[in-house]
Amino acid sequence: MYVRAVDCPGLKNVQSLAGGDTGSIVDENDSAHALVSCERMGDRATQISGSNDANSRHESVEYSSRLNFMTSLSGKVAFVTGGSRGIGLATARALASSGASVAITGTDQGHIDSAVAALGKDVVGIRADVRQYADVERALAQTVAKFGGLDILINNAGVGVFRPVADMAVEEWHRIIDTNLSGVFYCCHAALPHLKTRGGGWIINISSLASKNAFVNGAAYCASKSALNAFSEALMQEVRYDGVRVAYVLPGSVNTGFGGLSNTKSDWALMPDDVAEVIVDLIAHPARSLPSRVEIRPAQPPRKS
Repeated sequence: MYVRAVDCPGLKNVQSLAGGDTGSIVDENDSAHALVSCERMGDRATQISGSNDANSRHESVEYSSRLNFMTSLSGKVAFVTGGSRGIGLATARALASSGASVAITGTDQGHIDSAVAALGKDVVGIRADVRQYADVERALAQTVAKFGGLDILINNAGVGVFRPVADMAVEEWHRIIDTNLSGVFYCCHAALPHLKTRGGGWIINISSLASKNAFVNGAAYCASKSALNAFSEALMQEVRYDGVRVAYVLPGSVNTGFGGLSNTKSDWALMPDDVAEVIVDLIAHPARSLPSRVEIRPAQPPRKS
């Protein structure tokens, strides 16, 4: 399988957190992870949100899957939340390039339209907010009506707001939890009947290395991602005998200019395409196997001083 990715911003830097650094934190936009300075966020009470979706542009990257002999997704239907930018866009591109029909969701119609134009045929864009169960049901119903079923659900939409617990508004807490956790529940709840109708399929949730490395000003975000991990583990055990395989991916530092911040990681960080390749390779595994958790981080991040 060959995948060409253009316009693929993505993740915030969680690699430093995984190594125990205290000077940087992670976010995941509709779902993009991006590095932000804790000091900057503390001083400015910065709020970061969006969709794995993101803002920067990267030149085309072409790669081939190490499982390319197993990766034809012709006839499969995938649903990617937060699919108009970042990891979501890279994943939608990888799935479409592997032969799948793909529906992407997002909350910004302009970004959705741009993504669909770039991805080409067999891709449909749907404006939907995963915090609203009615939106999720409608988007999945449109997908099934358009393509005839559902085989793959990628829960990628997410949001991050970073400030001390004492300073965080109750509405901000709900926004994070409702997007990063409840939104995943809504999508899984609405998608499972369609997956079971097809005899099984895949649910892949995009978490973060921040889920296991808590940091100052990240209480809500880290809690949402830790809960997502537990949710994924429980769901995996519930539906495995229905032929539905559940996995979750924990990315580390991914190259991005998300949030308008300067990009200083281009020489060593992951790209959104790297995360997308992990997702496609998971789906390529034979039915007898279930790789349920994957951590992916840069091979050679900067050494700690």
